[in-house]
Amino acid sequence: MTHTILVVDDQSSVRQLLQEYLSEQGFRVIIAPDGQSAIYTARHEQPDLILLDIMMPKMDGYQFLRQFRQERQTPVIIITAREEETDAVLGLDLGADDFVIKPFRLRELMARIRAVLRRVDDVAEKAELLRAGEIVLDERTHTVTVQGADVSLTPIEFGLLAILMRSPGRVFTRAELADSLVGRGFTGLESTLNVHIRNLRQKIEADAASPRYIETVFGIGYRFHKPD
Repeated sequence: MTHTILVVDDQSSVRQLLQEYLSEQGFRVIIAPDGQSAIYTARHEQPDLILLDIMMPKMDGYQFLRQFRQERQTPVIIITAREEETDAVLGLDLGADDFVIKPFRLRELMARIRAVLRRVDDVAEKAELLRAGEIVLDERTHTVTVQGADVSLTPIEFGLLAILMRSPGRVFTRAELADSLVGRGFTGLESTLNVHIRNLRQKIEADAASPRYIETVFGIGYRFHKPD
């Protein structure tokens, strides 16, 4: 299966570099110079993964994420020259799955891309229907409902919830959760895992400040509580 990657960046040199490199790695690559054209391209081409720059004309990466996440849950990796942690956290809050900082090593970017795609493919192959209290997670359709109402989760949030729900009561360290989602050696996700958990709680818990399902085990990590 050939995966399609959409590269969104206003710098033609970056678009060309990534298009050539990713094509050599066996991917089908499509490009867009800004968020506005990327919305149109993503709707019609339905890529398997999006590499997204932040600072762009017409529609920047943040605006793209706000609009695109209302339509699709395609995995998104942010590529940005900004090194402030707050910028990365905002991207994650808006639904990005990971981020890399320019200048980046092509091999590192390639490893992250393959890890995200492998996780998505693994979910499809091991699809289960998981239930806990008012939560129903269907890996076959990649949907989650709470009290019968659909809840929109990003791919990372969906993956985290699936891992926790499969093993209720088990305590997962942050490193274990990060490894399960994107593979060993990627400290980026581990350092931002708290953000993903916070966002997930806001979507599935009646009171995110006093979570019923996703419990924090201080100094260690998280576990899923399955109500009797």
